[in-house]
Formats: sequence, structure tokens, C-alpha cells
Amino acid sequence: MTQSNLTDTRTAIAELDTKEQGKMTLRITDDLDLLLDVLPTRIQDSLREIGRPSELIEVVMDLGRLPEARFTDGEVYLSTDEITDEDIRNVIEKIGAFGSDNRAGIERTLHRISAIRNRKGVVIGLTCRVGRAVYGVIEIIQDIVLSEKSILLLGRPGVGKTTLLREAARVLSEKKRVVIVDTSNEIAGDGDIPHPAIGRARRMQVAEPELQHEVMIEAVENHMPEAIVIDEIGRELEAIAARTIAERGVQLIGTAHGNSLENLLLNPTLSDLVGGIESVTLSDEEARRRGTQKTVLERKAPPTFDVLIEIQDRKRITVHHEVSEAVDSILRGWTLSPEVRWTDQNQVVHIETLADSGEKRVGNSPGRRENGRRPNGHRGLDGERRSGRRQGGESGQTGETVRNGSAQIEAVTEKTARPVRIFPYGIGQNRLRSAAKNLNVNVEIVPEMNDADIVMTLKNYYRQKPQPIADAERRNVPVYVLRSNTVTQMEQCLLDVFHLNSPNSEVAFDTAMRETQDAIQRLLKGADSAELQPQSAAIRSQQHQLARAANLVSHSYGREPHRRVRIFSQ
Repeated sequence: MTQSNLTDTRTAIAELDTKEQGKMTLRITDDLDLLLDVLPTRIQDSLREIGRPSELIEVVMDLGRLPEARFTDGEVYLSTDEITDEDIRNVIEKIGAFGSDNRAGIERTLHRISAIRNRKGVVIGLTCRVGRAVYGVIEIIQDIVLSEKSILLLGRPGVGKTTLLREAARVLSEKKRVVIVDTSNEIAGDGDIPHPAIGRARRMQVAEPELQHEVMIEAVENHMPEAIVIDEIGRELEAIAARTIAERGVQLIGTAHGNSLENLLLNPTLSDLVGGIESVTLSDEEARRRGTQKTVLERKAPPTFDVLIEIQDRKRITVHHEVSEAVDSILRGWTLSPEVRWTDQNQVVHIETLADSGEKRVGNSPGRRENGRRPNGHRGLDGERRSGRRQGGESGQTGETVRNGSAQIEAVTEKTARPVRIFPYGIGQNRLRSAAKNLNVNVEIVPEMNDADIVMTLKNYYRQKPQPIADAERRNVPVYVLRSNTVTQMEQCLLDVFHLNSPNSEVAFDTAMRETQDAIQRLLKGADSAELQPQSAAIRSQQHQLARAANLVSHSYGREPHRRVRIFSQ
């Protein structure tokens, strides 16, 4: 590749036809030749010979090792000569000064050079990462960015959070006063003059990473922004500053490391961004009404961010439009139905919910299964059915074996009309009877495993493999594993037992639960009543429990098969 070819890549254009609705226009600016100019000559020549500039991610130079280029599809060695002290010194002399975060840049570019130091503080390794401004990538979430809601972008390192954030700042700056708090100069580039990729937005640099939270507050107090953009919220003080900004009515768009909302909730430092969680002790009456243990987890406060976007890869995201409702659903074990957006090969944006696509996101509720079965026919640890070896010595459990077990239970319940015999190991028999009564299902609790159609136990017992559980698996008796010894867990398990042969029962249950959650939200926002679609007695029981958990009143009306639940505000 010639020098002129590399110069052309400074503004590598990938423009697509925008006459068709839904298509994105992408324009990629990488200034790659400016990064290559600081590298040793042999590395420059090797990269020009390889080509593929649009696929280059970073160049790694470690003392005493071969230089390495990392592309989107793998790594390539760039020379047979090892990196020397002189190579590293020459690169350092051509770039900006390293900050306390060991990052430096090239003036008016988005490239980032990160240093690895020895115990004496001497640089012995460099990671030269290619920075690209991708104009048009924001179109997948542009409607959300312009909605004036605070947005948190969540994703693993290198997935494209900063690129999306930079574009959000550019688009917002056309309509609002935008200030970027740029801790490592990764959003607007190195030097005092920001990169044109941020548009009309203003940039505030941060002297020390530990002072990022102070600069965030200073931006609000001194420069009257309507929106603030911040990259990599990772410390508790930054989370507190973000809440302060949001409470002052300023739109906030930030990023954090993580894979999903559930992961963020478990992060004690950053969980406050989505409201935080705390342990609450319920009264005996409230615990019975909810069908839970006395100690439960609940959201501590309103979330700092209104919308959370999980970046799965550069072309696919998951959107939680109401963070507060999503967090509450996770803590209560309800099914989540976030919105999924992705772009195809023609850059057309597609939008649908996980429920529409047949996928499901679940919390810690029993009986809720992810899309598809787990290996060997097992269904996880949430109220699922487990079975061991078949008689005859075959090891392993197949999906066919699971279906045969289901048919076996169905034959017991429908053809012979006798109850399903359950051997409870380590779970409360009175609670199990109560769960069966609530669902109006016919069960018989037996004292011996040999007489049982199924075995029901807790997760900790199942892991210990006591003799009755081992005997059940050896005899191919279905074993259902509950996460906790509660009526709700048992009800979900019984739903699984009595509806295994119905291919649509799980979809119907999730649809009914989502409808109930939506109705509860409407009532909490001021509606007087809400009438749900007709459902079976087992599903109606679950709908009543959800209403009671929200401190609402519910009654059933009509005759089968049109009997339905109506929920009232108190």
C-alpha cells in the first residue's frame, strides 16, 4: 500500500443509499497515516504491505517481543526483529505526554497510546489503538438520544461504546448546549483543539482521572449545559456526581463497563446508577401475601438514568426504555421484554422486542426458562426438571428423554385421572399442599421415593446428591429443583409439571404475566381499574399474586373458559 493510499484512509467513506427508509449513512474517519508516522519504519512498511487499514484495531509493542498488529479477525506479527528500548523511546518522543492514567494521544486525532511500565516507572510496552469517528452509527438509537432522557451505554471493552458516545454528542450539539467531560481525551482527541467528530459540543479535559467527578459538577455549575456526555463511569464518586447532574435536570449520556443490566445490579460501585438494591425485611402478613421469604431485595432509589442500552456488538443492541421497571422486574423475578435493535448487511435498522422474537430474558423466578434447552436436556436450576441415567445403563440425558418423561406425567394425570404423586425432599409439605390448592391441581404427597411420579427438592440438596436423589436419577424419575423453599417457587414448578405437554403454555404464561405487569403499571400511574384477558385458573392465580405484591385488589369474573381477572386501585 502506498502513502497516498494511506492518506486516503484518513477519510475512508462508506456511504450507502439513503433513499430507502431505515438505512444508515456511514462515514468513517480514522486519520490512520498520522498514527503510522509515529511507529518504527519497519512496522510502517509491514502494515502498508498487509493493507486492510479498515480492519486494524491496534498495534502492540512490548520490549523484547515481536511487534504485533491486531485485526478484527486475528493477530499478525509485523517483523522478525524484537522491539528495543530505542523503538519505544522514538514513539514516545512523537506523541503527547502520558497522563496519570498512562494514556497519551496524537494531537487532533482519536488514536490512543497506552503505556505499560515496570516497577521503576519506565515504559516497557505500548498499545497503539486506532481511533475512528464513525459518522451515522448513531442512527440506530438517534430517537432515544433526542428524547431528552438520560442514557447509559453498557458494554464490554472494545465493543464501540465511545464511538457511539461521540456520535451522540455530535448529534445532540446541533440542537442543545453539550459539554463533554473527556477524562482520557478519547472522545474528542488529544490536544487543545477537539476533533471535528464532536460537532459543536464543547470539551472539558480532566487533569487527573480521580478528579473526573469534580469536573462533571464543574461543567454543570459553570457552563450551563443542557446535556453532558461522560465516558467510563467507574468510581463511586462519579456515580454520585452523575445522580447530582440528573437531579438538576441536565440530560446525561454516559458509558460503563458491563454486559447486562443484571451484571450492573450486582456491581456495588455502579448499581446506584440504576437505583441500587437493598435488603428489606417484610412483615409476616406481607411475606405471606407476596408468597416470598421475609427478606427480599428491592430497588433503593429512582435510577440515575432513564434508559439503559446494552451494546452486544457493533451491530446489535438491547434497549431498556424504563430502567426503573426493568430493575423491579429483575428483583421480583418477572420476565423482561426489552427492545432489540440491529442492523443487517445493508445497514437497515430492525427493531423488535425479545418477546416478539420468541426469546426471553429471565430473572431469578422459578420455572422461567431461557430460549432453548440446555445441554443434555437439563433446564437449569430454577424450578426445572432433571433426570439422570436411563435404566439399562445409558448415561446422559437427551431432549427426547425429557419429552418422554412429560408424556409419562400427562398419561398419569389425564388417562388414569389419578393425582401426580410427589416425593418432597427437603421442602415444606404444607407449602406444597398450599401451592397445589392455589393452582387447583391434583397432587398426592408420598413418603417414599419408590411410590413417586416425580421428586421435588432444593438446589443445595440436589448438589449434595443424597441417596433418594441418586436413586431417583438412577430410576429415571423426574427431579424438579427449586431455588428456594417458597410457595411461589412450588407453584411455578407445578405449572411446569402440569403443562409440559403443551407447546404454547410457556408463551401463554409469559404473555399473561407481561399483560399483568403492564396493567399494574397503569394503575400505579393513576388508572382506576384494568381488566385482563381470560386465562386458565393456574395463570389467574399468578395474576392475583402479582396484584397483591403491588398492594392492589383483584377479583375474577365470568365463567370458564372466559373467566378473567380485573385489578383495582385501592
